[in-house]
Amino acid sequence: MSDGMRVDLSALDEVIRRLWRLLDDMEKASTTSKYATEIPVNAFGQVSEDSCKFHEAAELHGAHRDMKTKIEGIIEKLHGLIDDFSTKTSKVRDKYNDEEHEIKHSMGGGSGGSAKGQLASS
Repeated sequence: MSDGMRVDLSALDEVIRRLWRLLDDMEKASTTSKYATEIPVNAFGQVSEDSCKFHEAAELHGAHRDMKTKIEGIIEKLHGLIDDFSTKTSKVRDKYNDEEHEIKHSMGGGSGGSAKGQLASS
């Protein structure tokens, strides 16, 4: 910011809030993928481990389990990526905010009032 650039901290705050909402949604998706997508083995025509109504039932159930596991892994990786981006965005926002306060303080704005002859900046 010392080179004359100004950062809109409220825009960074909005990005962070949106990322938190996205993380919340990802948490719901994770819970759904783990607990609400299980299909019982008998739905595929397999009555028990050794008794099948049709030959492909065990293979189909296995494919379902494999895909379910992959989806859970993808959601977990996305959650980690979004969490990492959110954390980094928060750190960047904090650094800009700290620098802004430091500049204001060095210009006499840190005492709660403006220095003699200077206007308080907003």
